[in-house]
Amino acid sequence: MVVKKKSISSASPWSTEKGKYSKTNEIHYSFLKPQLRHALLLCFLLSAWFVILRCFLLSSSTSENNIEKLNVDEKAKTTSKSSAISKCEGGMSVYLYDMPAEFNKGLLKDCSHLNAYTDMCPHVANRGLGQPLSSMVESAVATTWFATHQFIAEMIFHARMENHPCRVLDPINAKLFYVPFYGGLDASSKFHDANLTARDELAVRLADYLRSKPWWERHHGKDHFLVLGRTAWDFLRRSNDFGNSLLNLPHVQNMSVLTVERNPWDLVHNQHGIPYPSYFHPYTSHQMMTWQIKMRQSSRPHLFSFIGGPRRGVEKAAVRDELIRQCSESGRCKLLKCGKGPSKCHSPIEVLKVMSQSQFCLQAPGDSFTRRSTFDSVLAGCIPVFFSPHTVYTQYEWFFPAGDAKEYSVYIDENALKTENGSERVVSIEEELFKIEREKVERMRSAVINLIPRLTYAHPNATDLGFQDAVDVALEALWAKRLKLNV
Repeated sequence: MVVKKKSISSASPWSTEKGKYSKTNEIHYSFLKPQLRHALLLCFLLSAWFVILRCFLLSSSTSENNIEKLNVDEKAKTTSKSSAISKCEGGMSVYLYDMPAEFNKGLLKDCSHLNAYTDMCPHVANRGLGQPLSSMVESAVATTWFATHQFIAEMIFHARMENHPCRVLDPINAKLFYVPFYGGLDASSKFHDANLTARDELAVRLADYLRSKPWWERHHGKDHFLVLGRTAWDFLRRSNDFGNSLLNLPHVQNMSVLTVERNPWDLVHNQHGIPYPSYFHPYTSHQMMTWQIKMRQSSRPHLFSFIGGPRRGVEKAAVRDELIRQCSESGRCKLLKCGKGPSKCHSPIEVLKVMSQSQFCLQAPGDSFTRRSTFDSVLAGCIPVFFSPHTVYTQYEWFFPAGDAKEYSVYIDENALKTENGSERVVSIEEELFKIEREKVERMRSAVINLIPRLTYAHPNATDLGFQDAVDVALEALWAKRLKLNV
């Protein structure tokens, strides 16, 4: 049988589209009214257009995904250590004491006199975050950056707990009890008060206040904790020395005390180190991940850097002077020297700029063993170099890896920096750092950047971070401690 080939019509697209249908389809629709057939045909054409449009959009999405694959390794590294925030699993619940204002927010009314050395009013603003750094990064995330004071953790912790998902409003349902006492601000406002009774007054009233509460008597304070924004030495006065006696009070010794620097020889074992607050306070995991990726990709032309100034005192001066000398003499070191008066080392933007361009950051002890600079360097993805085990290793066991410290840091014993016969240098910092293999440096920097979330205080308004910040890590550790004590 010969089949005649139909000629292709040059008529309208509608007639061409109609020619695609089989004879069966024509018979199927032959009994319908013309209007209904046209309506069905229109529906089919619209459906076909929808399918074509969907395929185009999927193709565009695939292209975008291919672009994002450029950073897939960085994202994988970022999320590997930034696990989603625990939704208070295991029954952890925290009651926030509604303290009389004299113990916390009431102190802020006289903010200009909260520190003997500086006006704290700009620093207690924004619930302790300080003044916004609008020029820090793009305007879209500028509200996550603040000129945060190093001794303000107690305020930030309080603000974060007010909006924390593990908070309960009824103390009968609580397993942990948080006492929001701004002890650091109280202590620093009276550093030079000759009346020792006046220095201890508010701390003593705090102990009396807690002792009067039924929830204290239940476990004699072993399920209670407070947070201090200054070092433990400011609350361990002996005789007529510096500070007050808060940590010497028997009732406070029953509690867990979180402080930015603990006494490494704490015999009561109730002190726990928490991070100094840095400048970054994100709302979301996306903001955190974006910053981490930026630090992974940052160009680092300086082998090492040092940001700091000389110190008085034989031991402190010896270490600091040697670091400044070695850095200034090295062509591979960037020195940002601090001193009295205006200095770039007091600018968060300048500090992070130097650190983000350095592979290693020297972290000599400051006025005490620890430094806020340690946490600034981690934020900038700069591998810290320590000279005393008490700068980090004996301080922040909840926050830094419990394994080999060489995975995220370099340790050079400060005694190795001393000179023989007053002339010969024992250890060259540049040589020690330069001989570390490049692959190992990359692994160390990756480990440091993975630490950023757990060392960061998220913005107090954040509700669903998607990662554990410093407050979450502390609460988890306190909960584990309570379970171990079986109270």
